[in-house]
Amino acid sequence: MKYTILLIGGGGREHAIAQSICQSPRCEKLYVAPGNAGTQSLAFNIALDTSNFQTVEEFCTTYHVDWIVVGPELPLVQGIYDHFKETKIKVIGPSQAAAALEGSKSFAKDFMASVNIPTATYKAFTKETLAEGIKYLETHTTPIVLKADGLAAGKGVLILDDRQEAINELKLMLEGKFGDASQTVVVEQFLTGIEFSVFVATDGTHSVLLPEAKDYKRIGEGDTGLNTGGMGAVSPVPFFDDTLKEKVMTRIIEPTLKGLQIHNLDYTGFIFFGLINVGGDPYVIEYNCRMGDPETEVVFPRIKSDVVSLFEAMLDKTLDTHSIEFRNEAAVSVFSVSGGYPGSYPKGVKMTIPESPDSSHYYHAGTKTVDDTVVTNGGRVIAATAFAADIPAAIDLAQKAAAMITFDGQYYRKDIGKDLLQYLPKS
Repeated sequence: MKYTILLIGGGGREHAIAQSICQSPRCEKLYVAPGNAGTQSLAFNIALDTSNFQTVEEFCTTYHVDWIVVGPELPLVQGIYDHFKETKIKVIGPSQAAAALEGSKSFAKDFMASVNIPTATYKAFTKETLAEGIKYLETHTTPIVLKADGLAAGKGVLILDDRQEAINELKLMLEGKFGDASQTVVVEQFLTGIEFSVFVATDGTHSVLLPEAKDYKRIGEGDTGLNTGGMGAVSPVPFFDDTLKEKVMTRIIEPTLKGLQIHNLDYTGFIFFGLINVGGDPYVIEYNCRMGDPETEVVFPRIKSDVVSLFEAMLDKTLDTHSIEFRNEAAVSVFSVSGGYPGSYPKGVKMTIPESPDSSHYYHAGTKTVDDTVVTNGGRVIAATAFAADIPAAIDLAQKAAAMITFDGQYYRKDIGKDLLQYLPKS
């Protein structure tokens, strides 16, 4: 059977997912809302208010859409799955209640505690319990981690070395520094280690482990400067060996699926585990209820199997009988961003994008087409993803591919993946 699919989102993640969908002979037609200059060459970009689920339903009914694949978190947290639950249109994404694993840090922490999943110790505070929070911080070891409970576009996490500064920031957050997202603030233990990301596709009971990745959040080389939406990613992760993988499966993934059952949370979609390796033991930093960006730009291209068949198995609850294959090559993705990002930056800057070199691909994010010319339309503009037999070769190819793109103010990190070379076998 062939399917007509609506993919929601307009970033590099959605361009990578769209490419995989379009490679399937089982895709009849693909719409992307809103899409970008990259998805425009693969599918039909649609200007659609994706926060208005009734409008989305009317579009799906008119254009005979079978499935909705949700890229970003906001429609999931707002309840798009629940809106379509009683219709014929199926949604790849969790219910609103399950999406609280990303939408509420305190909910996620309580969920993990209920099934003994390893994570940093924590306490949550509101305006009403501010005095208790200040008292708690006065004796807390440093560094201190403060997290806005709700969605804050990746900006709601502060790591502070000074207790008084932490107290001041707790007050500011509870007073609305991050809007409604920081009405509740989670104070968390700081964990020392190296971060990595693990992904599963799940039908709510069974799961399939996807390729792991490591992303780079800071704007500056050497992981310095402000946080961004992600400056690049690498897959596979060389320190994610069989021993660590077994620990992640038994201590984190399996208890998470068990927790979904215990708490009666409907979940058909992707779970992103933001993890940290602390002395060989994995801890959960955060859950995301969808694929990551920029990780998708290295994870999805490594999926060798038909992703439409994977979606079908997720929706039919038959993942336990579904096999999936992956490419063995390493993938490295390097993001070019607008000058000034993650602060203020211009839009509408003309770009020169050549044909991607062999073993490479360009995934558009903040781009659009104006009069047949591709221009910038966001902070994170375009990702150059390259494949090679090993990580060092993929790093080299990705850097060369990124250098071939040109636009005024373009900036990209030249050290993506280099921190992982220490984990490779010595020749």
